[in-house]
Amino acid sequence: MHPKPFPPAPLPRRRFVQTLAAAGLAGAAPWSLAATAPRLGSPEVLRGTEFDLVIEETWVNHTGRPALATTVNGSLPGPTLRWREGETVTIRVHNRLREPTSIHWHGLILPYQMDGVPGISFAGIPAGATFTYRFEVRQSGSYWYHSHSGFQEMRGLYGSIVIDPARAPARPSQDRDYTVLLSDWTDEDPMRILGKLRTQSSYYNYQQPTALDFLQDVSATGWRAALDRRQMWNQMRMSPTDLSDLSAATLTHLINGTTAQGNWTGLFRPGERLRLRLVNGSGNTFYDVRIPGLPLRVVQVDGQEIEPVTVDEFRFGPGETCDVVVVPKDDAYTLFAQTMDRSGHARATLAVRQGLSAPVPERDKVEWLSMADMMGAMDHGAMAGMDHGAMAGMQGMGAMTGMQPMAGADEAPPDPLATPGTRVRHARTEYGPSTDMRVDTPRTNLDDPGIGLRNNGRRVLTLADMKTLGGPPEERGPGREIELHLTGNMDRYTWSFDGLEFSQSTPVAFRHGERLRVILHNDTMMTHPMHLHGMWSDLETADGDFQVRRHTIPVQPAQRVSFLVTADALGRWAWHCHLMLHMEAGMFREVVVA
Repeated sequence: MHPKPFPPAPLPRRRFVQTLAAAGLAGAAPWSLAATAPRLGSPEVLRGTEFDLVIEETWVNHTGRPALATTVNGSLPGPTLRWREGETVTIRVHNRLREPTSIHWHGLILPYQMDGVPGISFAGIPAGATFTYRFEVRQSGSYWYHSHSGFQEMRGLYGSIVIDPARAPARPSQDRDYTVLLSDWTDEDPMRILGKLRTQSSYYNYQQPTALDFLQDVSATGWRAALDRRQMWNQMRMSPTDLSDLSAATLTHLINGTTAQGNWTGLFRPGERLRLRLVNGSGNTFYDVRIPGLPLRVVQVDGQEIEPVTVDEFRFGPGETCDVVVVPKDDAYTLFAQTMDRSGHARATLAVRQGLSAPVPERDKVEWLSMADMMGAMDHGAMAGMDHGAMAGMQGMGAMTGMQPMAGADEAPPDPLATPGTRVRHARTEYGPSTDMRVDTPRTNLDDPGIGLRNNGRRVLTLADMKTLGGPPEERGPGREIELHLTGNMDRYTWSFDGLEFSQSTPVAFRHGERLRVILHNDTMMTHPMHLHGMWSDLETADGDFQVRRHTIPVQPAQRVSFLVTADALGRWAWHCHLMLHMEAGMFREVVVA
C-alpha cells in the first residue's frame, strides 16, 4: 500500500499551479461536462450524472518552492461534484500516474465494489487505465472524495461532493452556498516523514517543555510539584504537548487549496444567509474553526441534518464534514482555523468584495495534556478544566488500575445490551510491543470539547450537542456487542486495533442484517477520527440513548464511545483512523458483512 517515491514526470503532462492563484482556474479541465466558471480560489463545480476525472501529477507552489501534487483535473482541491439524490451517477476515472490510484466516496452508502479501497473492495486503477464507477445516489448532504492509495490524499487528491435532496425545497433556506475544504500540505515525501517518525515520534513537535516552562511551574506550584510533574512524564516517556504527529514545521494549512496569505474569499451582501459546507480533507490536522463576530448555526454533520445548534467554535477532524449557516452584516470576517497543536492555522475571509480582510486572531496558547486525557477519570465533571498541578505526584499509569468507572453499575438492567458495556477488556494482544499504554478507567463523556477548548470562554460544539433530526433512524436494539481498543506505541510509531497492526489482523465479521453495538476504547494519548465505510455509525450516549448518525467519529484520548451499526451492506469494507499516517502505520481493519 506504500506509494512509490515521486520521480520527475515528463514535462508535457505537468501544469504549474501557483498557490496564490485559483487552483480551479489553473487547470483547463478538458474532461468536465458541465463546468461553471470557478470563483477565485474555489474549486470548479461539475454537475450532471456523468463525469470524467483525470488523476495526474501537477506542479504546485505552496511554500515558495515548486512541488508535485497528485490532482484531479489539474486542480487542488479537485472539482466539487454536485449530484441529486435518487440519480445514478457514472464517473470515469482516468489514471495518468505511473502508479495505481483510486477514489473513495467518503460517507456514501453504495455497493462495496464501488467504494474504491484497493485490496478491499476492488483491485485499484492501474497506471494508464480507466475505471468506471456507477452507483445510485441514495442520500443528500455534504460529503467528499479522496484517494485511498498510499499517501495520494496527502498529495492533493481530494474534492467535495454536494448532493441535493430528491425534492428540493420550494425556497432555499440560504442565499449563498459555499464549499470550504480545509486541508494540509507538505513538500516532503510522506514516506520520508513516516520514516522520521518511526525513528523519533516527536520529530516535528517543536513545542516540547522547556526550562522556562519548568521555572514557571515552580513559580506557580512550587519546586516539589513541578519536579514531580516532570518526573511523571519522563517515567511514561511521553510528552504533554504530543497533540499532533506533524506540525507547521512541515505542514502548510490550506482552505480551498489556498494558503493563509492567499486568503480565499467568499463574497456576500450584508444580511444574506450563507451556508458554508466545511470539509476537512487533511491528512493529519485537527482544526478548531471559528469566525470571530459571527455565531455559527450548525445544521448538518457528516451529511446528516441535526437539530440546529448555535456555537462560536468547533473542533474539526480529518474526514468530517460540518455545515454551518451564518448571517454576516459587517464588511469582512475572518474564517480562522487554528490547529489543535497551535503550531499553525488556515485562514479565509467572508467579505462584501474582493480584497477586504478582517483582523486575524492570535493562535491560542498550546495546552498540555491533562491526567484525564491520559487515563480517563471516575468523575467526568471534574475532568474539564483540570489543572496541571493535579498531575503532580502521579507514579505512572498503574496507579489507576482497578478503578470502577460507572456509578449505578450495581443496578443491572433487564436487557444486558440496553446500555453499553462498561467492563474494560484488554485483549491479550494488547500486551505486546505495539502497545505502550492501556487505559483502565475510560471516560464516556460526550460533552468534552477536548484539549485546548475547555473553558476558553467560547461556546464550543461537542458530540453531546449533535442530535440527528427526527430521532433514531432505527428502533431496533443491538443483538450483540463488540469492543475494540485503539492502541499504539509512540516510541515505535505503530498504530493498531487491540495491539495488532493491519498486516497481523483478521477481518471483523458482521452478520448481514444484524444490528450490533461497537465500542471503541482509546488507549492512546491522541484523538483518532474513526471512519467505518459503507454503513452508518449511530453514536449513542453512555446510557444507550441515540445521539447522532455519523460516518466519522472522533475518539479522544482515554475515551470510550459506542455506536450502533445496521449491517445492511454486504461485502468487504474498510475501517480505519483517518489520520493518514496512523492508517498507514496499522490502525486499519477490514470488515466483512456476510
